[in-house]
Amino acid sequence: MDHTPIPSDDHPSFEAALTRLQEIVQHLEDDRLDLEASILAYEEGLKLARYCLEQLRTAELRIQQLSLDGEDHPESPD
Repeated sequence: MDHTPIPSDDHPSFEAALTRLQEIVQHLEDDRLDLEASILAYEEGLKLARYCLEQLRTAELRIQQLSLDGEDHPESPD
């Protein structure tokens, strides 16, 4: 699987990347772009989708780690 990162000088938040991805999808669905613009938009959208997926995977791993840490140190009942 290709792990194409967002360019190093452009690290949008997950929310900003998702919003931009939704905009791209809307433009592509409107069918108002010429072929070259559609290809460029698709490429950008693909990079953003991969970025968002990687962010979600990272968050999921963090949550799993926190859950495991909580199991190792159960709170004592009062």
